[in-house]
Amino acid sequence: MSERRPVDDCVHCGFCLPTCPTYDAWTSEMDSPRGRIDLAKALLEGKAPLSPSMLSHFDRCLGCMACMPACPSGVRYDLVIEEARAHAERSGVRRPLDRLHRAFIFWLFPYPARLRAAALLLWVYRFSGLQWLLRTSGLLGLLSRRLGQLDALAPPVGWRNVTAGLPAPATARGPRRARVGLLGGCVQRVFFPGVNEATVRVLAAEGCDVEVPAGQGCCGALSAHAGRHDEAARLARALVETFEAAGLDTVVVNAAGCGSHLKDLGPMFAGDPAFQARAVAFSKRVRDVNEFLAALPPVAPRGRHEARVAYHASCHLAHAQGIHAAPRDLLEAIPGLTLVEIPAGETCCGSAGVYNLVEPDAADELGRKKADNVLATGASVVAAANPGCSLHIQKMLRERGASVPSAHPVELLDASIRAGERGR
Repeated sequence: MSERRPVDDCVHCGFCLPTCPTYDAWTSEMDSPRGRIDLAKALLEGKAPLSPSMLSHFDRCLGCMACMPACPSGVRYDLVIEEARAHAERSGVRRPLDRLHRAFIFWLFPYPARLRAAALLLWVYRFSGLQWLLRTSGLLGLLSRRLGQLDALAPPVGWRNVTAGLPAPATARGPRRARVGLLGGCVQRVFFPGVNEATVRVLAAEGCDVEVPAGQGCCGALSAHAGRHDEAARLARALVETFEAAGLDTVVVNAAGCGSHLKDLGPMFAGDPAFQARAVAFSKRVRDVNEFLAALPPVAPRGRHEARVAYHASCHLAHAQGIHAAPRDLLEAIPGLTLVEIPAGETCCGSAGVYNLVEPDAADELGRKKADNVLATGASVVAAANPGCSLHIQKMLRERGASVPSAHPVELLDASIRAGERGR
């Protein structure tokens, strides 16, 4: 008897359809989870070849996982879409230019040193005035849609980003309550170094010794979600080995996409039972920073931080990890902060890992809805627990000529704790 696969668990009930942003946008069955599962099953059983049309439906999936909590049968849609995409990556069906574009993305983003070099080029590009000229003229977008999207997503970088590395470790203030390790990330480390620094400060203020293992690289989340299985496994294995050597109680992650990936490494190493056991043990120690702090009774004083904050629920925090209340609870506990909900706040913003780079038109369609909903709140800050979300939402707000800065919830908590310490 053949082993049951995730595609076999779907009973075609359709509960997933109203939760799916791409089905909502295009009302196409093949752009719903149920439709994509049917396509994947036909592909894996050899009943249909991988055609460019079939590939387009797999590619247009955001991987937001909004369908999974809605599924009464518990279908592991994440495993279905990753397997289908892995098949696509091995097939050679993609056009050469598409393969080259994806190869460039995965040559760059999982490697912090290369991202720092890219930050240097962006810094020169910005301060030379070339960025202003190309954006104002619209020439870059006319020359290449892909280059235009990369430029539009680029944050305003400075020298700090060029020199960004892992933050320094810290010792607990007062009695030690936990010993944790911080995952520095890739995009987070280079383009949002303040998030890592704030994470270390908050954890230390709450009585944690914080280790930041040297030599840690990419966790492999972007590669896994894109079906690049071997690459993802190689990166994840190296990361697990690095953190194992540090002997930590808990691994704290402040990027939602990384966290959801690292909490579920077991299936990736199903073909390597010896390492799979180690990967599963590692996954059990992973906690999102919001989740970890919300479960830790606060000891650091909170000072006033006046802001009207719209909270964007990152898909891989809300849907994949099931973390809804923790970031909201942390924000609501800050004196002076007013938390407001974004209409359709748990709908994907369109970032979705590298989705906004490989499916820019669809990503922007979703991003415009998110930007409009953020602006409708009248917020002065939009809080998001994933760097890709922050980059994409900021891009869409700029497109509308609006300025609503982004912050990670832990940055707002850090500002409150520092204000509280000054008020002592």
